[in-house]
Parts: sequence; structure tokens; C-alpha cells
Amino acid sequence: MSRFAGKTVFVTGASSGLGAATARLFADEGANVFGIGRNETALAELAQYSDAVAVQAVELADSQQCSDAINRCVEKFGQLDVLVNAAGKHQLHHTTAVSDADWERDLAVNISGPFYLCRAAIPHLLESKGNIVNVASIAGLSGQPYSAGYCSAKHALIGLTRSLALEYMNTDLRVNVICPGGMDTPQVQNFSFPDGVDFDLVMRSSGLRGMMSPEEVAKVISFLASSDASAIHGAVYPVDRGKLVG
Repeated sequence: MSRFAGKTVFVTGASSGLGAATARLFADEGANVFGIGRNETALAELAQYSDAVAVQAVELADSQQCSDAINRCVEKFGQLDVLVNAAGKHQLHHTTAVSDADWERDLAVNISGPFYLCRAAIPHLLESKGNIVNVASIAGLSGQPYSAGYCSAKHALIGLTRSLALEYMNTDLRVNVICPGGMDTPQVQNFSFPDGVDFDLVMRSSGLRGMMSPEEVAKVISFLASSDASAIHGAVYPVDRGKLVG
């Protein structure tokens, strides 16, 4: 497939999990890909995937680093057509044990970083008639126990998406958000549960059909970013194997 030939796609969280799967898929579909993350070793490995992939280590909590990364992407590839905010951070804590640093990290990765990147990218996306795909979670549509920071931030990311979609209604910019359920990623594989959790509550967040692969979710992102989804704007897309059905 070459739906993105001649296009430039900026992907966050590209050093692992969904972000890495998304970056590879866009490269396979002909795009120039600019991937950012925190793990420099993993980013270097991603850069070996294709000559069309460039990478940069970025701290999402730093607004200047986010702005600089967008500018570097445009300088390298000449344009920006798609921004994918795929990075996510999910920590499990009893709410009364959440430290200020835990709370701030949840917000930095899950909502502040996406906002900084949207702010920096929108002028370029307006020029290219491009689009934004944000990655929230089903935790942005319903509650999850021991996840106060994550749920709060993902609800906020849906709100940001809707706000931008309305603000830019009279332009060609499209803004959408997907809400994945459980994915088999390194982050999920390494979850650490606090002592004394009620696992009956935890299991309510699991779907009956099990976890998805990052590659399955990446295909939904590429669809929403493509011209095949030209009529989709301001949508909140659950991708959860039916978890929210009940």
C-alpha cells in the first residue's frame, strides 16, 4: 500500500508498543516518518527499519523540546501531514498514595505533551490540509480503578480533540481520537500492582475477547489519518474488541 506516499507523519511514543508499530506501518505505506520517544536505543533500532524514518529523543513534559521536534521534522522532510499522539503512561496506585511526581508524570505524557505538539503542529497541518490522530483510551470513556491520573488525562485528551475539532471546523484540518482497550505492549506486560488491590475491580477493565496487538490498533490510526477517512472529523473511536458493550 502507498496511501501515504509523499506524506510526512510525526509519531510519538515511537520507541515501543503502539507508537513503534504505528511508525513502522506508516513507513510501510510510503510515508516519511519522524518518530519521537525517550528510549534512545529503541529509537535507533526504529531508524534502521527504513531510510524514510528519522527519530529524536524528546521529553514530552518540555514544551520547547516538543516545538523543536516539530520544527526539525518539517526541516528534514519539508512538510507535516499527520500528527499521531500515541505515547502513553499508565501507572497503577491507590489514589491516596499518588505522589505529586506520579500525578505530574501522568499529565505530562498523556495530555500536556499532546497539547504542546498539537499547538506546534497545527500551523503546518493547516498548510498541508493534514490531520491529527490522538490516542486516548477506554479509560477516557469510563473509570478504571487505581488509575486516577491516567483516567483524568485520557478524559482530557478526548476533550482536547473535541475542542480542536470544533475550533478548526471551517478549515481542512481533521482531528480525531481513538480509545483503545488493552494492548499487549511492554508497558502492560510490566504493570506493577500496588499492595491490597481488589482484583475483581481490576478485571472489570478487561474485555472478554482479550488484549489486542499494537499492530491491530495501528491499522485504525492509519485509516483515520488517510484520505479514506476524509469524512471523519471530531470522532471518538473505541478500539476495544467490544469491551465497552458491557
